Amino acid sequence: MRTVHSLKELRTILRGYRRQGKTIGLVPTMGNLHEGHISLVRKAAEAADVVVTSIFVNPMQFGAGEDLDTYPRTLTEDQEQLEAAGNTLVFAPGVEEVYPEGLAMQTQVVVPEVSDGHCGASRPGHFEGVATVVTMLLNMVQPDVAVFGEKDFQQLAVIRKLVRDLMLPVEVVGAPTIREDDGLAKSSRNGYLTASERKIAPVVYQTLQTTARELTGGRSDFQTLEEEARNRLAEAGLRPDYFNIVNSQTLKPASTEDTDITLLVAAFLGTTRLIDNLSMSR
Repeated sequence: MRTVHSLKELRTILRGYRRQGKTIGLVPTMGNLHEGHISLVRKAAEAADVVVTSIFVNPMQFGAGEDLDTYPRTLTEDQEQLEAAGNTLVFAPGVEEVYPEGLAMQTQVVVPEVSDGHCGASRPGHFEGVATVVTMLLNMVQPDVAVFGEKDFQQLAVIRKLVRDLMLPVEVVGAPTIREDDGLAKSSRNGYLTASERKIAPVVYQTLQTTARELTGGRSDFQTLEEEARNRLAEAGLRPDYFNIVNSQTLKPASTEDTDITLLVAAFLGTTRLIDNLSMSR
């Protein structure tokens, strides 16, 4: 496995693989890798001959007061995990390589509607940052397939739409959320939780499951169910950001006619913001 930091070197290496007729998969990450990320790498390896994992903490998707400066940078540990998982190439550019003219001068990609609401409402500018850097990475690597985790459900929807609307020649693959034994979705930010907070955190997924059971049982009073879920989170000691029941395709509020529904949740536990989701058919 090789690690490169410049676009020039990345393209030189990938050109050689293409000449050999090899297909290329991309797994974009911000590093501080865990089992969830590694599952994306393995899925990419099933679909492509060469797997490129990018490691870049993207400043454009962090808002004021968020954890850009403290976000864990663990390149050495990440490289060890990736090599063990069969990754081919690590692309770990610096900020100057990705944004040579600075953020203020950078062209941005805006994905309408699907970026609105949910995390888009709570983190203004976040999805513009995500859409911009993902578009850039797709252009840098020009993969045949790109793999993203379903834990970031709205993010995946944003990426699917930008690829479709910009007619980019890449297959976007979603990979299932990897969970701890108690149901907590694996996340780099879980490391911010204190020991006592970590014991409370599984309530997020338990609340999703409880609401899904209510829906399966025939309830369709979505707003009441959302309120009950937020109350359940608050009673456990979390500060709900949102709990929304939406159409799985549009991410708009679900109607009684919808058959494919996704439950989206974000909540603060201490200073840590946890997100999760659960999709179901009715």
